Amino acid sequence: MRYVWGMRRYADRVQAGRVLAREMAAGPFAEPVVLGLPRGGVVVAAEVATALAAPLDVLVVRKLGVPWHPELGMGAIAERGVVLLNDEVVRATGVSAADIERVRRREEAELRRRAETYRQGRPPRDLAGATAILVDDGLATGFTARAAIESARRGGAERVVLAVPVGAADTVRELRRMADEVVCPLTPRDFVAVGVWYDDFRQVGDGEVVELLRRSADSLSGGS
Repeated sequence: MRYVWGMRRYADRVQAGRVLAREMAAGPFAEPVVLGLPRGGVVVAAEVATALAAPLDVLVVRKLGVPWHPELGMGAIAERGVVLLNDEVVRATGVSAADIERVRRREEAELRRRAETYRQGRPPRDLAGATAILVDDGLATGFTARAAIESARRGGAERVVLAVPVGAADTVRELRRMADEVVCPLTPRDFVAVGVWYDDFRQVGDGEVVELLRRSADSLSGGS
């Protein structure tokens, strides 16, 4: 991490993951399973999983964007059938139930595609009795993180820990009421957006996610 204009910033997601891993080193986490939120969160999560010698998987989430303004989230979906709606946005935009259903179906198809692509035929990690450590590259509104927390709960996780390198302070406070623990080293007052706090915030491709999961599985099984 370095300072720019007196503010801390991460060089990239790998460095952010290492900083996050140091924050979590004291632990201990009983039966940890690290779950990266694709795509960028998986790069961060890989560093955390390595440091904790824990298995790495994905927990696929998708934002539900307002049809005529896709960047504005009206909710989120996650694996295990989680659907969350932001009632305030739905009311303010006047989006119809039919519009919501169309967006949900489209994003659900993409969620399934990504889950199948990333796991390459492997089943999702069993979370029953585990500490699910959910990792993303940052928190803005936190709505996809909420969906991920609910998904981990439905999967039977004994504890749910949300770990992110940077997040909006208000969002971090809100999510502390949902997760058993939130680890966030950087909560800038003037948050703006996640990418502002990285020098390199390039887009992560599906292939990189697949490779990181493969390396983690090989490492735990003793493969090369």
